[in-house]
Amino acid sequence: MINIKRLFDFPYYQLEKYSLDAALVTKYNGEWVSTSTQEYINKANQISRGLLRLGVQPNDKIAIISTNNRTEWNIVDIGVLQLGAQNVPIYPTISKEDYEYVLNHSESSYCFVSDIEVLDKIKSIQANVPSLKKVFSFDDIDNCSSWKEVLKLGKEDSNQTEVENLKNNVTENDLATIIYTSGTTGRPKGVMLSHKNVVSNAINSSTRFPFDAHNLKALSFLPVCHIFERMLMYLYQYRGISIHFAESIEAISDNLKEVNPHVMTAVPRLLEKVYDKIIAKGTDLTGVKKKLFFWAVDLGLQYEPYGANGAWYEFKLKIARKLIFSKWQEALGGELKVIASGSAALQARLARVFNAAGISVMEGYGLTETSPVISVNDVRDNGFRIGTVGRLIPESTVKIAEDGEILAKGPNVMMGYYKDPDKTNEVLNKEGYFHTGDIGEIDADGFLRITDRKKEMFKTSGGKYVAPQVIENTLKQSRFIEQIMVIGEGEKMPAAFVQPNFEFLQDWAKRKNLNIGNSFYEMITNQIVIDRYQEEIDNFNQKFGKWERIKRFELTPEEWSIDAGHLTPTMKLKRRIIKDKYKSLYSKIYG
Repeated sequence: MINIKRLFDFPYYQLEKYSLDAALVTKYNGEWVSTSTQEYINKANQISRGLLRLGVQPNDKIAIISTNNRTEWNIVDIGVLQLGAQNVPIYPTISKEDYEYVLNHSESSYCFVSDIEVLDKIKSIQANVPSLKKVFSFDDIDNCSSWKEVLKLGKEDSNQTEVENLKNNVTENDLATIIYTSGTTGRPKGVMLSHKNVVSNAINSSTRFPFDAHNLKALSFLPVCHIFERMLMYLYQYRGISIHFAESIEAISDNLKEVNPHVMTAVPRLLEKVYDKIIAKGTDLTGVKKKLFFWAVDLGLQYEPYGANGAWYEFKLKIARKLIFSKWQEALGGELKVIASGSAALQARLARVFNAAGISVMEGYGLTETSPVISVNDVRDNGFRIGTVGRLIPESTVKIAEDGEILAKGPNVMMGYYKDPDKTNEVLNKEGYFHTGDIGEIDADGFLRITDRKKEMFKTSGGKYVAPQVIENTLKQSRFIEQIMVIGEGEKMPAAFVQPNFEFLQDWAKRKNLNIGNSFYEMITNQIVIDRYQEEIDNFNQKFGKWERIKRFELTPEEWSIDAGHLTPTMKLKRRIIKDKYKSLYSKIYG
């Protein structure tokens, strides 16, 4: 049996142990097209041979930018890594300026793009990237070389011996990929991850996978340029799970019903939106159906794992699952057993209600710099505790610093930041511990709990510490609130910028037969709307100490987005930029 040491060992291991007919499955022109494990490997070798004939050498950097996950991404990934070259995945949603910076900083020699939208961005800055020799596209685009040209170049296998020699020279400690983090401030940092970093994380994370059999399907839609989804690509290959790539976030509802996956990944924001849509449908019901629906939801919000609520609760839950929650499962494809949630804190109510519905949402924790998983919940063997990010995975070590910061150590901790030893030394201490920047605690049973971001905590002028993420995650439970940012560093009181959920706000006004205007600006300046948001915030404020309560707030007149600069590609708040955008609202709050 193949001993997995390098990332490109995963498909060969899968071939030897499972040899799937549908290892990778992508939808083209309305049809799902399967690529077998053998075909996957054959094409990866073709890419390797083609790149060699283009002059690619070990340690060259090859960028991949794709708006959607697809089979081609994985084939090129393995083809690049087999040469001892490095894959530089780039978020498709970043600015042209960031494209230029990342391509220049990494000195990428070739770039693979998915479609015309990404290609246009690259073309606009290509003249400013002297290292970039050529761009290839996965889609067929006029005036752009196709990735199939590289496959064709590698079709003749006379240089396969050279590929094999290069593969044999790659060690587990060699650099595999540079992932540029979408940091909330400043230029992106290039996180250097070795083969060992990611291989160890995939294999150790797989111990928390509650499936023994292969013959299972995963639906992949989170950006594979993010290490969370990418690591899971390797984990799925390791466990013999067929990977289906969703067409887009807009098509995910249809894709779930077409694929009927057993497992998928999600970020909390997606789960919040799914939950809100389910609740909206329940609100439209009438009579007994509506009462039954909300009885089941209320029951779900009280959920505790392992029958902790007693036999009577479990009996009622069984009825709720049969009458109501079975329909939730059908909407998610009918076979979904596990959703791995990461990238941000998951609201406890979502963990409760989805698990009550028989859909195990397992929250984990990690960072790009830790490849990424440090800890994760496990539905088996009392390994799941709501409100925590689970126990540490094998080989992972954590200690809590005096100021509460989580320090992590293990084979998954990065090599460092590319071309930036100073920033590397700021976060990696002499003992090999990585300073995560998160505040947390480990309970007596070994469960890790995240309480806030160290850099985001602030002190009011009265000397009281405020943890904004805790407040924000609580207030985002409101269906009226799409996004919220708590402010108040050095000020006398906490306040907040609130981006309304404009769709829900309009539905609410319609149900109440209220005229609140048509434009976003008319809505946020309507006194009825302002009063309703004040009521909402007053209600949630009761959960906090007096010094933490939101005393003032301002509604913002647009939707916060990645393109507009409010959010990172992983949907985290760009706090400095948001504060700068709403200077006038800040002045209005604090004078």
